[in-house]
Amino acid sequence: MRKHSAVVLTAIAAFAVGLFAAMTTLSLYSQAQPGSGFAAVPGEKGGWDITGPYDVARDWPQPLSQLPGHEQWTWGAGEACFAETADRVFFIQMGELPKLTRPPVAAIPQIGPSLSFPVGEVPFLHASQGQYASPPGGGAPGADPDDPAQAYKGRPSIDSRWEHLVLVFNRNGDIVEQWTQWDKMLRRPHAIYISPYDPQKYVWIVDDHNHAIFKFTHDGKQLVQTIGTVGQKGADGSHFNRPTFMTFLPDGTMFVADGYNGNRVVKFDKNGKYVTAWGERGTPPNETRPNYFNVVHGITSDPMTRRVYVSDRGNRRMQVFDENGKFVDQWPFNNPSSVNFLYSNGDGAIWAFEDPTAKVVKYDREGHLLYAWGSLGDYPGAFLNMHGASVDPDGNLYVCEVGNGRVQKFTPRRGARPELMVGKPPVPRS
Repeated sequence: MRKHSAVVLTAIAAFAVGLFAAMTTLSLYSQAQPGSGFAAVPGEKGGWDITGPYDVARDWPQPLSQLPGHEQWTWGAGEACFAETADRVFFIQMGELPKLTRPPVAAIPQIGPSLSFPVGEVPFLHASQGQYASPPGGGAPGADPDDPAQAYKGRPSIDSRWEHLVLVFNRNGDIVEQWTQWDKMLRRPHAIYISPYDPQKYVWIVDDHNHAIFKFTHDGKQLVQTIGTVGQKGADGSHFNRPTFMTFLPDGTMFVADGYNGNRVVKFDKNGKYVTAWGERGTPPNETRPNYFNVVHGITSDPMTRRVYVSDRGNRRMQVFDENGKFVDQWPFNNPSSVNFLYSNGDGAIWAFEDPTAKVVKYDREGHLLYAWGSLGDYPGAFLNMHGASVDPDGNLYVCEVGNGRVQKFTPRRGARPELMVGKPPVPRS
């Protein structure tokens, strides 16, 4: 009897403890602020946060077809963008492509049963896939731009046009500058920048097929410097092997991701003089050794710590170095990620623009995941193959896509949490 009573008392005590814990949790929950989770706009009801803390600016930019003689043409693969201001947004595209509309669904039994094209709810074309999309071909890692077998196979002036590679838009999406004078010189422009610390505001264009970086006057009328040897690949202080992106420190120091084939990071001083380089070819896709790379693609630097962050894309990881190339840290991105672009402004966040999952991802300096948003598609605000991004001084975000062949503008949502937005460019100290 006593044993039975003890069991009953134990059960009652356990029930009381559980009830107290449940009531405490319910009380804490009831005291929480509505919408106090991870929503970009606190307290918002419904929605999906498809574009995170931003609204997409529809009908920006204006269609390429508005240009005289371009009525049947649209953007090629969107390689890069840079927003000096809201009224001067640079865009690099891989030529122009014919303007197409989504075709009706049709069966393709010659490929396999139960197959049809296009597949619903996903993009029906890719502006950079294969040798018949955007020129010039030979864009994959390891490709040789001088090998005719890897060159573009489309028909010039019919399947594509190699023109209007560098354009500038204003806040309304109007084309306000056309750098067509450089179309013949550029072979595959891959990135464009103005250093936020440069009072003269020179414009830098990284051209991976030319194995070179070109420095232009602010208005684009003059080429004032070339780093690398045009048309010659190599791995020394005066040669690149398909460089991809670059980044700047406040004193003018530059770091170049070299690149698709070079598997190294190259450091230059403010005058473009070679300082040092580091990196060796690794064994993809699971290389873990520091300083070994397979496709050195995205690169950024933290102006506060002077650390350099490198997307080792072929090994799906971030590698972190001090400014002299000493390894500091690494963290995985994991399969199926492929981080094409990195951004940092010194506020402590490192932003990664990811390809297969179409995510814009925020990390802290140590690699802790803080936030992510983005979705795959071709509708306004979705992404296919993000390749570059920029933020203007007003906080507007610009993202270009080689897959969808476009650049998009995102404006801050009213009431959105500022810590979830990609930071504004750094302001030089006086």
